[in-house]
Amino acid sequence: MPNLSVVKGSSTRGRESRGSSSMAKLRSILEDERMRRRQTDESFESFEERLHKELQDVEREILAEDLARADVDVPGIIVEGTTYRRVLRAEETYMTAAGPVRVERSLYKDRSDEGERAIVPMELQAGIVGGFWTPLAARQAAWVVAQMTPQTGEELFARVGNMAPSKSSLGRLPTVLAERWNDDRRAFEQALRDAMVVPETAVTVMASLDGVLAPMKDGGAVEKRAATAARGQIAKGPAGYREVGCATLSFCDKDGKALAAVRMARMPEPHKTSLKEMLKAEVAAALEQRPDLRLVKAADGANDNWTFLTDELPAGEEVVDFFHAAEHLNAAIAAAYGDGTVEARRRFNDLRHVLLEEDGGVKRVIRALVYLRDQHPRLERIATELEYFRKRQRRMKYAEMKAQGLPIGTGVTEAACKTLVSQRLKQSGMRWGHPGGQAVLNLRSWAQSDRFDQAWALLAATFTAEVTIMTNVVGLPAGRV
Repeated sequence: MPNLSVVKGSSTRGRESRGSSSMAKLRSILEDERMRRRQTDESFESFEERLHKELQDVEREILAEDLARADVDVPGIIVEGTTYRRVLRAEETYMTAAGPVRVERSLYKDRSDEGERAIVPMELQAGIVGGFWTPLAARQAAWVVAQMTPQTGEELFARVGNMAPSKSSLGRLPTVLAERWNDDRRAFEQALRDAMVVPETAVTVMASLDGVLAPMKDGGAVEKRAATAARGQIAKGPAGYREVGCATLSFCDKDGKALAAVRMARMPEPHKTSLKEMLKAEVAAALEQRPDLRLVKAADGANDNWTFLTDELPAGEEVVDFFHAAEHLNAAIAAAYGDGTVEARRRFNDLRHVLLEEDGGVKRVIRALVYLRDQHPRLERIATELEYFRKRQRRMKYAEMKAQGLPIGTGVTEAACKTLVSQRLKQSGMRWGHPGGQAVLNLRSWAQSDRFDQAWALLAATFTAEVTIMTNVVGLPAGRV
């Protein structure tokens, strides 16, 4: 049996030694720069930019040295119970937060499975992400592409003047991270829920579902437009778009104002299955931590959302989003009195006030719509909106809920649809596949839920592994990869 020893990376003493030499070099740079400034009329901005580049050069040199010390150059190693033999040494470029560095490192293969890619112990010990990014660089890049397109991210990094990744490398990063996340998604999500901190002043937790259309590569736009043309109709609307599901868990104070929220989004799927699963688990985690919280379930009028909220979540208050209800009321009034007319605005404002402020106000609204339907029997829109209120009146106790300090609107969810999905996935010319879109939504949902750092810690750990050296082992001939 071969002798084994565990590699744990470069020593603290080695880092201290490099730190001393680096400080000497920094002092030398600073002295040179001060002398140069005295002898020229260089602006402070130019001096600041040039100094930043000089310091980056030193930083990259230190990082390259530390990566090289994490390399393993022995005949054989064991990683996660599998034996690997050295096959090659070669240089590779890695992107650090200070810019690219080139490092020579050893590659190893599993002799029993020639089809598997070679592994790099140095990368496993340093936590290199996707074979390219150092951990800090990957975290920074992931945050940037969560907020903006890879093209804009490339421009941002170029202007900031630290690392300068290409838009293609930025574009690939979310997918690399999503693949790792999906390997153990439920366990990772449970870890995030375990770290949840409910605000002390929260008295209510509101669960809400909604959706927003986004342009999809597999949305069938060509087929839909062709079918429309075959019927002799003009194609209108967002052909090729499908619904991205959004859900939120909002913590509210005694006045119904939001204190914090967990935001989730899933690419198009039948009946929002995984999104509902996530929301259900979040509700359970919140109520387990704070059983005293009152649960409010809110959505617009979609039947599928309400079937889930009513049947699969714990008992609680149910409310149709007030602003959706007001929109339906306005549609009925506009049909009767003319859209935008003075009389329509007056009637709508009166009934909106009744619906919002009076106990049992929805019953008065229904009576008013019955009257309008009878006065305008040919206007189907009025009858349609009347039916909307009749079917949902038990979830329209707005004045009563307001008096108890309970939220009555899904504004947080509406905002999630806009900021989480639309602002990033619906820019000009965009079309999304399911994996790429979900990869971006993962990052954005963590960032907008104050969970980015926790999620990143879980992900970063998957790119590291313990490397055990095998002594007295003969490696494979160099060059076989």
